Amino acid sequence: MDVNKKRKDYIGWDEYFMAIAKLSAMRSKDPSTQVGACIVSNDNRILSIGYNGAPNGFDDEKFPWARQGENLETKYPYVCHAEMNAILNFRGSKKDLEDSKIFVDLFPCNECAKIIIQSGIKQVVYLSDKYANSENNIASRRLFDECGVTYKKLDIEPKNITINL
Repeated sequence: MDVNKKRKDYIGWDEYFMAIAKLSAMRSKDPSTQVGACIVSNDNRILSIGYNGAPNGFDDEKFPWARQGENLETKYPYVCHAEMNAILNFRGSKKDLEDSKIFVDLFPCNECAKIIIQSGIKQVVYLSDKYANSENNIASRRLFDECGVTYKKLDIEPKNITINL
């Protein structure tokens, strides 16, 4: 190995930030869907991270994690999405979120789209849009298009990365 030349197999910025979003998703206790988010400034500084889960103070053992059943017995009316948590976890000035990017492994729902727009984030980078044809995601794209938020699918080769701690 030539120590006078830089490595050639390092990961790019988008892959790096998406990996951080995926790592954050591993904190989720949701048995069916784990989503992470990473908000990044224009100069590639991480501003905040989040993952989907129960609101602060709601005991995870008593939280209804079901996907089906009576609405109030499922997770849907209660869970905080990764995008919401990343925005709410941010401890700086709201001005610092303006023109930033959010990396998420799952394309945002319409509720998160509104929060993203209101926070000033201007780009969404995502891995999967498995609910693309749902009314919520159709509304998300319409909201983003009308409000000047761009979005792009990150096309990268899937790979397993092992991190030894």
